[in-house]
Amino acid sequence: MSKPKENIFDFKLFKRLFQYIKPYKGIFIGLVILVILLAIFSTATPYITKDAIDDSITNKAEKHFLFYVVLMLVVLVLQTVFQLLFIYYAAWLGQNLVMDVRVKLFDHLLKFKMKYYDNSSVGVLITRSVTDMERIADIFGEGLFMIVRDLLTMAVVFGVMVYINVKLSLIVFAMLPILLYATRLFQKYMKKAFEEVRNEVSNLNSFVQERLTGMKILQLFTREDVEYEKFKAINERHKKAWLKTVWYNSIFFPIADLASSVTVGLVAWYGGLNVVFEGAEVTQGDLVAFIMFIPMLFRPLRQIADKFNTLQMGMVAATRVFKILDTTSQIDDNGTHVAESFKGQIKFDKVFFNYVEDEPVLKGISFDVDVGDTVAIVGATGAGKSTIINLLNRFYEIKDGAISIDGIDIRDVTLSSLRTQIAVVLQDVFLFADTIMNNITLDNPEITEEQVCQAAKDIGIHEFIMSLPNGYQYNVKERGAMLSSGQRQLISFLRAYVTNPSILVLDEATSSVDSYSEQLIQNATDKITKGRTSIVIAHRLATVKKADNIIVMDAGKIVEQGTHTQLLKNENGYYKNLYEVQFLKEQEV
Repeated sequence: MSKPKENIFDFKLFKRLFQYIKPYKGIFIGLVILVILLAIFSTATPYITKDAIDDSITNKAEKHFLFYVVLMLVVLVLQTVFQLLFIYYAAWLGQNLVMDVRVKLFDHLLKFKMKYYDNSSVGVLITRSVTDMERIADIFGEGLFMIVRDLLTMAVVFGVMVYINVKLSLIVFAMLPILLYATRLFQKYMKKAFEEVRNEVSNLNSFVQERLTGMKILQLFTREDVEYEKFKAINERHKKAWLKTVWYNSIFFPIADLASSVTVGLVAWYGGLNVVFEGAEVTQGDLVAFIMFIPMLFRPLRQIADKFNTLQMGMVAATRVFKILDTTSQIDDNGTHVAESFKGQIKFDKVFFNYVEDEPVLKGISFDVDVGDTVAIVGATGAGKSTIINLLNRFYEIKDGAISIDGIDIRDVTLSSLRTQIAVVLQDVFLFADTIMNNITLDNPEITEEQVCQAAKDIGIHEFIMSLPNGYQYNVKERGAMLSSGQRQLISFLRAYVTNPSILVLDEATSSVDSYSEQLIQNATDKITKGRTSIVIAHRLATVKKADNIIVMDAGKIVEQGTHTQLLKNENGYYKNLYEVQFLKEQEV
């Protein structure tokens, strides 16, 4: 069975990309007009030269010669102006178009499920959002319009050459099929080569991004040499992919130059013989005009091939970007209930969930949280504790069962209002490379600086923030690198507290913080959970003992529930064993 024919140019993809030009229809039409004018004016110079030679130089008509000089000067000035406008507005259109696509892509990424990011490389997504976007801009700035201009110029040159001298035109056209065939082969192989280049660029970006993020681990485990060799191997593949494009260029362009030179030689030979022997078929002006026209006919073919490289890279990039835009990985936001606030009654009813098919994480768990209660969830790593947080916020969809707040299924609540009423303090605190104030408010205009300062005083961390250079305007740098883990945790507590949520979820992480920060975190926990429904993944004995209810999980199931005192009465109970092994040791320390 034969392979389906591969399209060198994807018209369906281009048609889709063309939809983004609609807001800039006026500029696009203007560019089309400029392309036509450039094609006409570029052929005017050789034609004026032909007439100047035949009419003035040959006949020694000085008066007419001056006219041709002035006319050529006007044409050159206009051609320069049109060229300037064309280059600028072609690039302008490309940058505006790619801005619209990039904004749409980022908006699309913001709505993806967490599962999509679990299975995707950050480096690849960065490549799609940044590097690939620039390649799309080049489609219009350096690719498409340039190709159309060159094709139109060739068509005009073709017509003028035939009009001037048919026989000389036939000599020129005899060489075109060879060059056209070479150009088509070149385009076909270059498309494959650029697809390989884009793949290797994505791999390179992904590798560098991961290694820079995890540099501490690499150095702690002395993996520098190993990663260096891996990086060399990726670079080698990247280099080979680019060299393949260079190889194709090095073959094609000399062939194009050779074809042009041979054609000029044949025209000069045939036309020169006619001029020397004063034949009636070719004039001196015809010969000079054709020598000028040949590069104008052959050079665009070479330029088209070169610009086609740019176009191919842009189309490959567009394919990758549209693949993300076509991905439907959003949480269904079909809820109609807008939650302005919750009382805070939470119910999990026989909830089943799995991240990977046939590998259940939650196995039909059910529990209730009363209004204003603090519930602690304890259990071994992998028991499913953090999954409960993810499901309550609808970062993932449950497989079966129901989760409700105040008797309303969370799927019937709009995503925005649901997440606005639930504040989460995660175990892995993420801070942006920005000021403490902006990291707390996340640029929410409804939260004032006065509210932030008062909230910080309420939970006892105002003095800590003011001790930093510039206080609330202190820039914590990327991922909060300028703060300790305990300080980052405190900022995350404040970020949750200032939103005044109806429900609070805490994934406590104090195992790696100093005693002073731990005390501040404990005070902050007591403050922000008071009178508010709270779910706490407990890592600390104090929180567990104070909880109104303790849910003990193991392997995706709830094995025990009750208060601290009640659970300790269960001989051979899971919680009692956990308390004696883990929490009691912590208390002794």
